[in-house]
Amino acid sequence: MEGYSSFQRFTLILFLLSMAATSVQGQGTRVGFYSRTCPRAESIVRSTVQTHFRSNPSIAPGLLRMHFHDCFVQGCDASILIAGPSTEKTAGPNLNLRGYEVIDDAKTQLEAACPGVVSCADILALAARDAVVLTKGPSWQVPTGRKDGRVSLASETTALPGFTESIEAQTKKFTDRGLTAQDLVTLVGGHTIGTTACQFFRYRLYNFTTTGNGADPSIDPAFVSQLQTLCPENGDGTRRIGLDNSSPNRFDTSFFTNLRNGRGILESDQKLWTDASTKAFVQRFLGVRGLQALNFNVEFGRSMVKMSNIGLKKGTEGEIRKVCSAIN
Repeated sequence: MEGYSSFQRFTLILFLLSMAATSVQGQGTRVGFYSRTCPRAESIVRSTVQTHFRSNPSIAPGLLRMHFHDCFVQGCDASILIAGPSTEKTAGPNLNLRGYEVIDDAKTQLEAACPGVVSCADILALAARDAVVLTKGPSWQVPTGRKDGRVSLASETTALPGFTESIEAQTKKFTDRGLTAQDLVTLVGGHTIGTTACQFFRYRLYNFTTTGNGADPSIDPAFVSQLQTLCPENGDGTRRIGLDNSSPNRFDTSFFTNLRNGRGILESDQKLWTDASTKAFVQRFLGVRGLQALNFNVEFGRSMVKMSNIGLKKGTEGEIRKVCSAIN
């Protein structure tokens, strides 16, 4: 794209994201699904996310992660939002999710404006996009028209990729849902915003090996000491650390730079660089100087659209919930 003006590059990004969105319309969703039945739907969700973000910026990565966790279990059907014993939200991987109040707030406003029209699953998909935008990330057109599911089981959260899993295991979970290894790298790149707790990576710092300082050899030695200061061996395991230590509140490509430099926080993240099957995609996102952020932005929007169409409920398989935390 050398020789293109900034405006031309921006226009091309919008075109590519639009093509990514419209290409999945045949799968049951389409851009502008509520244009007649609830024309203010997207603006209501956007303004709600903005309001909550101003008072608590941590809801941005929370909403992005919630959408991901929803889509990988039962499909993108808002099953993550259902409250009750043994539901998805009670499972270990979901205990620290943030942003439920944002979805509930938006749903309340939408029910007042357009009763029984907008699904909770669509609210979550839109909110995830709006959250990324608020952290200086890309925007993309979100196809809508999802229905809400009626099943939510904590036992099914084993479908979520784990922080100690091999790239082979992670890739299988993605391919099982119609996503590629490139989608894996791209979507994990969402860790450019957000935090994790010491308890999920501290084992890499002290007892990972029997040689040297006992740390995971894939971590930059200088970084090990920094992390040990932040997460002492017998310290508070709930203390939270930025997944992107360079710019944890800004959506950018520094997450991939960290992986190249041995500064990935989670073991599963760092493996994107140490495993040959995914390293090439990380290198592409780090590519030619000045183009890396553009490439990541385009691919992230495309992968998010693909992910948001996993396991759509059809016909009587789903419903439009009146309250997002409970089936009708």
